[in-house]
Amino acid sequence: MNNPPKILIFVDWFEPGFKAGGPIRSCVNFAHHMKDRYDLFVFTSDRDLGDEQAYPEIIPDQWIHTEAGLQLFYASPAFLDWRKIRQQINTISPDYIYINSMFSVFFSIYPLLMKRFGQIRCKMILAPRGMLKSSALSFKPVKKKIFLLLLHRLRINRFITFHATDDTELNDIATRFGVQSSISHIANFPGSQSPFQPPPSKEAGELKMIFVGRIHPVKNLLFLLKALVEVSDRVMLTVVAAMEDEQYWLLCKEWIKKLPSNVCVTLSHDIPHREIEGMIKAHHIFVLPTQGENFGHAIFEAMAAGRPVLISDQTPWRNLEASKAGWDLSLDSPAKFSETIHKAALSHYEEWLDWCKHTWQYCNKIMDNSDIKNKYVKLFS
Repeated sequence: MNNPPKILIFVDWFEPGFKAGGPIRSCVNFAHHMKDRYDLFVFTSDRDLGDEQAYPEIIPDQWIHTEAGLQLFYASPAFLDWRKIRQQINTISPDYIYINSMFSVFFSIYPLLMKRFGQIRCKMILAPRGMLKSSALSFKPVKKKIFLLLLHRLRINRFITFHATDDTELNDIATRFGVQSSISHIANFPGSQSPFQPPPSKEAGELKMIFVGRIHPVKNLLFLLKALVEVSDRVMLTVVAAMEDEQYWLLCKEWIKKLPSNVCVTLSHDIPHREIEGMIKAHHIFVLPTQGENFGHAIFEAMAAGRPVLISDQTPWRNLEASKAGWDLSLDSPAKFSETIHKAALSHYEEWLDWCKHTWQYCNKIMDNSDIKNKYVKLFS
């Protein structure tokens, strides 16, 4: 029997990390669905986003075979240099390299340059993971502009295949690297879905909301807080977030002080991913007025848990109200967010239970109709 093809995955963070959110879930779900067809090797860092200490339960700087059928390499900061990374690539001798980042020095730039200068012979796939969106490029723009200019000058698009997860990302890649670029359009693998669980008890005029995302301007918590100033209903907002931008959080705290007494905000930070689903189910609605997502794993996981979502129109999840799965609203109208929160709060329990059931069914149909795996097999062939 022939040995299965090898895929070497480069990603800044992987489980047990959780603070980077969506990119971790994208890679974890990919590995879970593809490990029966390929030998998967994950090269990642030995600590979570923003942490100074390594994961306590892992052994760094060596390949670890897991019970899940993966080979994992947690690289320490001292390990990360050009020679050692190239040595690991040569040791694995992969058939495919799958890069899950755009601007990471060690986990994208180095492998891309190695490919461009002929030090890597295998097929290379680059997934920008939403980092080419205008909203993402607006942060640290000088560094990103220089890197994109470098890749353009090196004509990197002639040496790799891009992986776009939605129409917006497909257009972003074509805009930045040219329409002649090789681009494969395949959605992210969704996570699993547990049986439906009814929402907590609810009276008209009250609403338990949950926000799951990094404390960062892109996730737009400040926008949500400003919208809550205009809400007269009894609202409890739980913010589940990794603290990435301290200055932004200071701005959020100032607006929390301005909220009326009927609105209560609680911060829960550094919550492991395995606990998130239970927290979502303990609330009525998931809220994320994000400035841009190329998939939005937290959004999908909320719908999979049977909770309607109130999000911006800057994600692939559109026209939700028609399916009674939530609302996707323009960020140009903060008042619309306030009105929708009020509308959800006014719902009686039976009405909201119906919305939750429709949300769960909406998500279930997406998973049943998915032919994603066959598309990925075609990409890695």
